[in-house]
Amino acid sequence: MKPLLAVDIGNSSLKVGLFADLADKVGMALPQPERIWEARTAELPAAELGAWLPPEPVSWQVVSVQRQAEQRLLEWIGRERPADDYRLLSRVDLPLEVCVKVPDRVGVDRLAAAVAANKLREPKRPAIVVDAGSAITVDLVAPDGSFQGGAIYPGFRLSAEALSVGTDQLPLTLLAPLDAPPEPLGKETGEAIRSGLFWGGVGAVKELVARLIDTAIGDFGDHPPHIFITGGDLRQLALHVPESRFVPNMVLAGIALAVREE
Repeated sequence: MKPLLAVDIGNSSLKVGLFADLADKVGMALPQPERIWEARTAELPAAELGAWLPPEPVSWQVVSVQRQAEQRLLEWIGRERPADDYRLLSRVDLPLEVCVKVPDRVGVDRLAAAVAANKLREPKRPAIVVDAGSAITVDLVAPDGSFQGGAIYPGFRLSAEALSVGTDQLPLTLLAPLDAPPEPLGKETGEAIRSGLFWGGVGAVKELVARLIDTAIGDFGDHPPHIFITGGDLRQLALHVPESRFVPNMVLAGIALAVREE
């Protein structure tokens, strides 16, 4: 079997994880990539990506919410690596029942993270998956493993850009993923924006998680859900959500699990 490249193309970043061995290793809750390559979605630094890739043919398994970036990647692979396999995944390629009104409209990245949650959770317990990219999603997985839907709201960068574009004097002020949590009381405009972005995000996640816990217990019994948090923008935020666990690379791991179970 060719080495697997699991690819998550979001609106802001493109992440590629190399899985050379998909064997189900004892004691490993999730398959984890041996190494990761990441770039801004708006760019495709082809020389850098080409140098990072293994020389032998590989299998690209891709989830994408950005159609133009996915097309650029596909065309580059066709020109530069014609021996590689390539597949754009849809919900039917994932071992997951999708219980929403329009299943084909759900972002496949959200569904891949739910596949990973099903590997991590205890069989009788539901799970809540919080993921951050351009948008922050808070989703519910039922005890039977089905994806139940959830909530979507703007991520830190989109919120910061909206403040900058939609006002006359507020500057573009960003939060880096590994920055320490800002002081709630900002003493100048940039500090105040960072406080609002971070602590507003904490409050939104905590409120949505609390309401989905109530929904899960009301609909699926008395077992409280696991709370899994993933995505680079939420590593610090996870410290402020009770009973939560930060799990890196859930989307990439979900892709690898789906391929392994075929």
